[in-house]
Amino acid sequence: MVSRNPAVHPLQLGSRLHSRLPQADEEHRRAHGKVTVPNTARPRSIAELKAVAQPPEVRGRRNAEHWTASLYLRRLSPYVTWVLLKTSISANGVTGLMILTGWATAAALLVPGIAGAALALVLGQLQMLVDCCDGEVARWRRTSSPAGVFLDKVGHYTTESLIPIALGLRAAGFPFEAPADFLWTTLGLLLALVIVLNKALNDMVHVARANAGLEKLADKQGESEPSQALVAKLRRAARFVPFHRLYHSVELTMLIFVFAVLGLFIGGVLADRILLVALVPLSMLALVGHFVAIMASKRVRS
Repeated sequence: MVSRNPAVHPLQLGSRLHSRLPQADEEHRRAHGKVTVPNTARPRSIAELKAVAQPPEVRGRRNAEHWTASLYLRRLSPYVTWVLLKTSISANGVTGLMILTGWATAAALLVPGIAGAALALVLGQLQMLVDCCDGEVARWRRTSSPAGVFLDKVGHYTTESLIPIALGLRAAGFPFEAPADFLWTTLGLLLALVIVLNKALNDMVHVARANAGLEKLADKQGESEPSQALVAKLRRAARFVPFHRLYHSVELTMLIFVFAVLGLFIGGVLADRILLVALVPLSMLALVGHFVAIMASKRVRS
């Protein structure tokens, strides 16, 4: 039998078949996420750079933004970022510079006397300035990534552990030989361990919430407030004597410099030992208080 339908040209048949193929669903395309195209253009002005690299949600962060950044470093960083954007260095490359600057800060403390403390003070400020710039480069070029966040953590964890170790070496009178000097190096290592544990508590909160399927915490006022009245009162009292904030690299280098000035009158090694002996028990108190505040807050509540 011969079909009554007229013969279809092969090309027409192909077009008919193509028209019947299911088209990609829009929701399916959105499920793969929006592809961010890196921005290779350079800012035309500092104002334009600030609008992109320093949005309100960055300047308004409660915990992630250090007080030196809010006070003056964010006013200087756009000019450094402007220069960096004229080069081919990546945002992660800038973070690498931040890490090296932090390590240099700790190494500077091995220079005896006030000279080493003054150099560490300057390098500590420089590290925070570069720390502002890496995020600004990433936001302008639209190249933010988990690798950048990881490198930033590496920089702060290592710097804030190396500085107390270097302080222990200063307190021991580096270079040293006497066995009794190892008491001070041990205290420096203990201080470094407590500082790292204290920093890790914040990251543990984020890991715990992620594993529990909870949303990411907003970096704003009230998220970390304790829900228990007694703990809340103790937390408010601690704001009048904020010793728990002494263990950031900036504050540590400031304290070491102040005691180095004191050391001009009572002896540099003695001044470093007084500072180290004071910091160790206070750091333990800050660690315990931080743990209690976290457990009493809604951050670890589902």
